[in-house]
Amino acid sequence: MGGKARQKPARLAEKLLQIRTSLGLSQNEMIKRLGVDLSQNRISDYELDRGEPPLPLLLLYARAVNISTDVLIDDEMDLPAKLLSRSKHARR
Repeated sequence: MGGKARQKPARLAEKLLQIRTSLGLSQNEMIKRLGVDLSQNRISDYELDRGEPPLPLLLLYARAVNISTDVLIDDEMDLPAKLLSRSKHARR
């Protein structure tokens, strides 16, 4: 294998931030919602594009708002327009 490193999704950080804010959660609340042992600094790093979350964490983000992981990692795909309204219903 070897060769070039895989290209990181350019819009991933933006999408992770959109998910958390659409759920109305702080970074610490998002950690609890995801059920992971992670520091608030790591969530911040992911949202500021200073690191890339592991695949299992991306799966948890996608499941939190009922979307496919494809939407997260494909820069040509946008988060669903109804993400905000769906997320509000899920919290009730």
